[in-house]
Amino acid sequence: MSVNTISINQQMAHFEGQDSVWLFGYGSIIFKADFPFIERRPAHIVGWARRFWQGSHDHRGTAEAPGRVVTLVPQAGATCCGMAYLITPEVFAHLDHREKNGYLRLVTDIHFGDAEKAEGLIYIASEENAAFAGPASEKEIARQIFRAAGPSGRNSEYLLLLAQALRELGTDDAHVFEIEKHLLQLEREAAAEHQTAGGNGA
Repeated sequence: MSVNTISINQQMAHFEGQDSVWLFGYGSIIFKADFPFIERRPAHIVGWARRFWQGSHDHRGTAEAPGRVVTLVPQAGATCCGMAYLITPEVFAHLDHREKNGYLRLVTDIHFGDAEKAEGLIYIASEENAAFAGPASEKEIARQIFRAAGPSGRNSEYLLLLAQALRELGTDDAHVFEIEKHLLQLEREAAAEHQTAGGNGA
């Protein structure tokens, strides 16, 4: 089930009057910055873990066959690495639409290295939103991702691009990489079956 959060996010007044705001990206925003930005820097936030627990009914899946994309879940002691973008408030309208399926703006500290930090913005889909898919094993998540596709493309593309982006950042994310491992195995099995089927028909 999809849920539109645009109107809720438009009510957020925390950053009113500021010329620029740091946005922290931990999913597709890392590898698909389809918005103007002033500056981009690798960054991390603490107390949150990246998980493929949010359903995607509008980008990487459909209402009938939703995909899975990442959100953040609270986890004591966790560090989530990603990419921070310095944006102007005019960009909020685009981001609110892009993240409308269950994601809400949240204020958090964004860390740059060990010493520097700034107050910024993240979009999080909590377990209270109607599109929340919830926990599952990495193998089960990979199976769902393998089957799903939506207006923004195949769900598997999202996973593989995210894994590649995290490696480029030098980040070891066991959850993402374990799902990637299972997905690649599914793709190899599907390719082998296709090849066998083609051979039988020759």
